Amino acid sequence: MTPFPSKLTIAACSLLILCTAHSTFAQETPPAQTSGTKQSAEARLAAAAKPKVAGPAQDVINTLAATHRFEQTAISPDGKKVAWVEDIITKHGVATGDTVIYVSDVEGKNPPKRITAAVADAMHAEGSVAWSPDSKKLAFLSDAAKPGQLQLYVMDAGAASSAKKLTQVKGFLAAPGWSPNGKTIALLFTENATRAAGPLVAETPETGEIKDSFFEQRLALVDVATGKLDQISPADTYIYEYDWSPDGLRFAVTAALGNGDNNWYIAELYTLDAATGLMKSIYKPPLQIANPAWSPDGKSIAFIGGLMSDEPSVGGDIFTVPATGGEATNITPDTKASASWLTWTSQGDILFGEYLEGDSALATIHPGDGTNSQLFRISGQLTAGAWGVNLSVSRDGKSSAIIRSSFSTPPEIWAGTTGKWTQITQRNKSIKPAWGEAKSLHLKNGGFEIQAWLLYPRDFDPNKKYPMVVRVHGGPGLGVLSEWPGTSDYYSPLAGAGYFVLQPSPRGSFGEGEAFTRANVKDFGNGDFKDIMAAVDEAIKVAPIDPDRLGICGWSYGGYMTMWAVTQTNRFKAAMAGAGLSNWQSYYGENLIDQWMIPFFGKSVYDDPEVYAKSSPINFIKHVKTPTLILVGDSDGEVPAPQSYEFWHALKTLGVETQFVVYEHEGHMFANPKHRRDVVERTLAWFDAHLR
Repeated sequence: MTPFPSKLTIAACSLLILCTAHSTFAQETPPAQTSGTKQSAEARLAAAAKPKVAGPAQDVINTLAATHRFEQTAISPDGKKVAWVEDIITKHGVATGDTVIYVSDVEGKNPPKRITAAVADAMHAEGSVAWSPDSKKLAFLSDAAKPGQLQLYVMDAGAASSAKKLTQVKGFLAAPGWSPNGKTIALLFTENATRAAGPLVAETPETGEIKDSFFEQRLALVDVATGKLDQISPADTYIYEYDWSPDGLRFAVTAALGNGDNNWYIAELYTLDAATGLMKSIYKPPLQIANPAWSPDGKSIAFIGGLMSDEPSVGGDIFTVPATGGEATNITPDTKASASWLTWTSQGDILFGEYLEGDSALATIHPGDGTNSQLFRISGQLTAGAWGVNLSVSRDGKSSAIIRSSFSTPPEIWAGTTGKWTQITQRNKSIKPAWGEAKSLHLKNGGFEIQAWLLYPRDFDPNKKYPMVVRVHGGPGLGVLSEWPGTSDYYSPLAGAGYFVLQPSPRGSFGEGEAFTRANVKDFGNGDFKDIMAAVDEAIKVAPIDPDRLGICGWSYGGYMTMWAVTQTNRFKAAMAGAGLSNWQSYYGENLIDQWMIPFFGKSVYDDPEVYAKSSPINFIKHVKTPTLILVGDSDGEVPAPQSYEFWHALKTLGVETQFVVYEHEGHMFANPKHRRDVVERTLAWFDAHLR
């Protein structure tokens, strides 16, 4: 899961965690233990309905609330300065939702300088920084002129000068990027949009005649001298990502006609003429594509292609295609890792970040002969602000900036020579983990290598037996990295409160290569579920875990897998399904992004209903004995609330202990801090009531 969203994150939001999964009921598992008398079940429900967090769990919540968060970092093209965006936290540990921008020299000789469009010490949503080619100016977005409405500003990064506002638009702006000559700034612009882009955010309720209407995110150019803005891409086309050509005359873009939230899954690679706006499709991929990047000589474009379930969650192989169009070449075939970001070096190599068996790794590859060299690998997270493993890189490719964290170290900004970074900030020097050690488990199952992270309880005593909760990640196209938890993460308070927490990456995840990621196609709930249970058994072998006190939880795909798990086995004595998916057949017609399902299921539900039925938890609902907490937002367009209603109604009808909470005006990613806090507290109370 991602950390809680700031105002800037919400304003520029795109897609998040999807859902997915088959198997027959596990006959070999022992019958579920009864939940006791009716009175004891009611008592547990009453306790869970009024969550009160105290002691070690509250320490975890306080630790996460006090952690300074960084949304982005960017190194200057000359490699001498670094900018970053950080969230504002009050002295009482409350995040305001505002963000600020700082600039420092990489050597750290001078104190950081704030870059802002605000007056005096006023706080606003400010971020999305981009360096000018000469490393002298910064472009950024700010809502200083009007709260909630981002505009584009430019400011001298070195001198004491005021910011210049370049735009006066209504709608959403994102991803500013300078032209090679420094005279123009490109932007993604959704004019007159009524909400942020992507199905993560709360959907706007529709009444009356329902039509397939949408707002297109277009590529716009802003003249730095005059502020004149021109939307150059076609009005009927949604632009997802772009990259300037080396000569500044064209763009490489990923784009699709029509609904932007839905059609990312069928986006094509285009070139776009900067002067005329004419677009030419140069590659129609069989699966999803992301991160287009133009080679230094302008002759080819690199991108990442593969099976991906969410727009910001990238993983796959690296491809190159001639800039004039033609066949794409996979230059990383059979790699046992998942590339998540790439850029070209000035020498014509490709530098990329990748998920690698639960670790973050950096490598280079030469497109001509496929020569691959791993530069760096760490059990931690390396990011410049996007999902996955990514950097902000200087022009010569030798220096970079990152936000670095792990389960044991809170986030800080690092910059300098790639792989030999120097810590720039000390914002979280007093913050210590309020949970136990994290260990990486490796096991084999069904012919695959499976990795899982096992988070130990706080104050671990090897002579005691502990309960364990399995947390299944979203996706399924995602990978679990060792990273500092976000304030909305519900698993770390469990570790603080005396639980083991197991986070497996089953087949369908990133980190083991494309064959592994594609292994649950038309097979949701079968192989991936078996991988999860194999990881459970491995954890019980290596740690003092009580096999009679197991729980399972997850959000999105993790919510689906939780619903699926309790229909397949009685080994779990409690469960929490967040934004879960109970019935693939009804889901197909309810969700707003049905394009994602075809690559995973092979056909639409109308053409092959059986493949959807065999993976639907609702069709095995009579097997459920596990007390299940169900949480969802009422405006979730990615996994709509009726999916949770359907599961809850069945459990209630069948007499299975359950609790159902629907959060007002929340989408797939919750925005209200009180709701995020309630999810954490309610989840902890539920497991305490059933596993203690």
